Amino acid sequence: MFLLLMLAAYAAGAVTALALPPARGRRPAAACLALGALAGAVAGARVVITGQPVGWELPSSLPGLALLLELDPLGGFFLCLIGLVVLPAAIYAPDYLASPAAPDAAGGAHAADGGRVAGALTALFILSMSLVVAAGNVFTFLLCWEGMAVCSLLLVVGDGATEERRGAGRWYAGMAHAGFLLIAACLLLLAARTSGGAFADIRGASYGLGTGARNAMFLMALFGFGSKAGLVPLQGWLPRAHPAAPSHVSALMSGAMLKLGLYGFLRVVFDLLGGGPPWWGGLALALGIISALYGVLYALLERDLKRLLAYSSIENLGLIFMGAGLGLVFHGAGRGDLAALALLASLFHAFNHAAFKGLLFMGAGSVVRATGTRDLEAMGGLIKRMPWTAACTLVGAMAIAALPPLNGFASEWLLFQSLMAGVGVAGPLFAVAMAMSVGALALTGGLAAACFVKAFGITFLALPRGRAAAEAAESPRLMRLAMLIPAAACVLLGILAPSFGRFTAAALAAVPWLDPSSASFRLDAGFEVRDGFGRIAPAVLALLLLGSAAAAWGAVRLLASRRRRVGETWGCGRIGQTSRMEYTAAAFAEPLLRVFGDLLRPTRDLTIEFHPESKYFVRSIGYRTRVRAWLEEDLAGAIRRLLRPLGGSGRLIQSGSVHLYIAYVFAALLAFLLLARWM
Repeated sequence: MFLLLMLAAYAAGAVTALALPPARGRRPAAACLALGALAGAVAGARVVITGQPVGWELPSSLPGLALLLELDPLGGFFLCLIGLVVLPAAIYAPDYLASPAAPDAAGGAHAADGGRVAGALTALFILSMSLVVAAGNVFTFLLCWEGMAVCSLLLVVGDGATEERRGAGRWYAGMAHAGFLLIAACLLLLAARTSGGAFADIRGASYGLGTGARNAMFLMALFGFGSKAGLVPLQGWLPRAHPAAPSHVSALMSGAMLKLGLYGFLRVVFDLLGGGPPWWGGLALALGIISALYGVLYALLERDLKRLLAYSSIENLGLIFMGAGLGLVFHGAGRGDLAALALLASLFHAFNHAAFKGLLFMGAGSVVRATGTRDLEAMGGLIKRMPWTAACTLVGAMAIAALPPLNGFASEWLLFQSLMAGVGVAGPLFAVAMAMSVGALALTGGLAAACFVKAFGITFLALPRGRAAAEAAESPRLMRLAMLIPAAACVLLGILAPSFGRFTAAALAAVPWLDPSSASFRLDAGFEVRDGFGRIAPAVLALLLLGSAAAAWGAVRLLASRRRRVGETWGCGRIGQTSRMEYTAAAFAEPLLRVFGDLLRPTRDLTIEFHPESKYFVRSIGYRTRVRAWLEEDLAGAIRRLLRPLGGSGRLIQSGSVHLYIAYVFAALLAFLLLARWM
């Protein structure tokens, strides 16, 4: 019932957005999306808790083309994750889109159609994501996956009025469809041994595949789904598409859509293929580590607030795939208990990332709406003008920096414990790899903390650096309410981590070779992050921290002087403070840029203007540093050089002759009939 209610609500949201003018239709459409999110979350939670899949089938007379929905515990977990992001995004969107000040809202939703098509596309995008995790056969999965990609692409491009949007659309279209080809090839090869391509039939047939075929399918799944998750070296679209989209769409893409890359990887590799040799996990673990370090380094250097958050998503998806890869490694080593622990850490961090990244993108949208810019150097001092936005963004920044007792700390510490447990697994090479992974995870965590000190401090603290920041006003009530929902989730998921860990473990029941309830897993005894809190439960730790904060506040209120004193702070001899005395985003990242200079390859330009009367008197000094995303640009250049000859040869078959095109259709139909006969 709840699954059908979810489908009906999302469809009603699309129809409402198209049928009514934007001024009248935004709130009813948003109400439909919020209802669909709640219904989907309830449906997913019931399946996870009861362990009983639910399904529905629309048969077809053509073989393999039936629409089959089958929601199992793994899909139910991701349906809850989608609902966690969609609910606040739906509440947030109407007031955000009504503001002409936000450049990303105006470009993405206020096209010539008045925003009707954008509203309908948003509902269809959410519907497609929800159906992906409920798909029960190859045809349904591929159909919904492509629908999700096309809807999100159109939302990113918007009206295409700026080169930024057009460029982001080109990158996104190329990477999304290249990934789709790999995914489709993998799933169709798996389905070739079955009659209808149902996942239940593929599970039994995949064990008869040869080693070479299994390895090829694993690589197609890793790079196909990895392109959607933004893993290096397939991440080039992500820092372009997320900033170009409206902020509530960015929250949906980063908080929910990227996780479907993880879902697809788990569904194919863990469920349908049933795991594999340790090198599968080693490759996924290595790509996760590289992605995490790459994402956090470029986030540190970024001055565009939404691009910073996009690079941070690459980092966090790297951490999530580290857990998935580690699970494969442990499975290949015969340690099912540690494999379950690593996968639990991966799923838990995926859920946590949905909460705090959705919150941070909505906070960024509020800042963009109030200031009209995404440039950190034009912000500052917003905490006094936007206290609600600042408080919610601070919660998200603390959570993503893995500070206790918030949710980011719980899942990252659990990932630490999984890696530390792997050091004791037999084999010196294995122990060295785990130790290096622990070091990489620790480095990533430290850089992430520095990154969000910069992001929050440069945006909200000190003095305004521009007129727009000085005149900024707080967001409307519904936008503030929307940000409070994921902020509360960040707190509750951290405090109630053991309880949510048991819920996450129940989702792993969909993986046939895992037994999360086994005695070796010891969830109840070990999810106090395996003694990581020093034998202090998260709820007790939270109470201690809150009590300390309350005591400090009370001491200040009771003991501090009530007399108001006004005076300038020390400014090294200067009388008045100005925004030119503050840290800039570039200055904050400069020390780390020097440390990682060999990897980042910055270019520097120093310009000195002397006084015309004497070169001993300097009139001005200009210092500019630029960090080129060389991995993305060089890889794109290599691909262009590789495909240019193929593009030229493709013109030979595009002759303009209708008769020749009909011959192509006939030849393709004949080839498919022969293939079907052979299969």
